[in-house]
Amino acid sequence: QVQLVESGGGVVQAGGSLSLSCAASGNIFSLESMGWYRQPPGKEREFVAMITPDMGEKYDAAFKGRLTITRDNFKRTVYLRVDNMRPEDTAVFYCYAHINGGPIWGQGTQVTVSS
Repeated sequence: QVQLVESGGGVVQAGGSLSLSCAASGNIFSLESMGWYRQPPGKEREFVAMITPDMGEKYDAAFKGRLTITRDNFKRTVYLRVDNMRPEDTAVFYCYAHINGGPIWGQGTQVTVSS
């Protein structure tokens, strides 16, 4: 069974940085793009960032340069860093990956920004 396991999150002070990681495991034949979405309270899930196996990156422009996404293909892990966290960044962050031809989602990790 293929799964994504996220780590990181919790409470972050406003102005601080958030670091998340997400590892893929299981019977994986192909691992394509990996990335992150978030779901703020009372809102729909929204795209944050993604990265391809050859390290092509794409970011949501609304974050205005506060994001860094990286991946380790050997470890099958994707990382996300968000700088200068703001209270409005409070959300559940979800990892996703295209594995074996289909999308797989992590269970989500709560991130709360305290002011």
